[in-house]
Amino acid sequence: SGQKVCYGAFKRSCYKLAYFQDLSRRVGFQEARQACEIDGGALLSLESEAEQQLIENMLQNLTKSGSGISDGDFWIGLWRSGDGLATSSACPDLYQWADGSMSPFRNWYTDEPSCGSEACVVMYHQPTANPGLGGPYLYQWNDDRCNMKH
Repeated sequence: SGQKVCYGAFKRSCYKLAYFQDLSRRVGFQEARQACEIDGGALLSLESEAEQQLIENMLQNLTKSGSGISDGDFWIGLWRSGDGLATSSACPDLYQWADGSMSPFRNWYTDEPSCGSEACVVMYHQPTANPGLGGPYLYQWNDDRCNMKH
């Protein structure tokens, strides 16, 4: 399920948002990736500030639609592959887009990525959370454990 919206201005002209208020329907990174591929797409690669803003606007419209949307981060297609834990200062450079995009665009929240055992990336969507050092937890990116349910 999800809402599909199409625009002509970006390389990928159609986007589909899937938000599950029911926590039992939320999935880990690989499950989300597979669901997108089965649907003929890929987890989102964000290639510019303009595309980031477009997605933010889509999420804001979803929130305003009266769907009862609440806190719940969204998986995007950025992840860090490889065995072991990346703890070096080079860790941020090890993240890659699942669809093969080479875009260097990043929108990390303050002090992210934290690396370690967190290798898959979400876009924050926590409107009820108190702001942290980087401001509200809305639309910036955070690396998380890949088995977390979003």
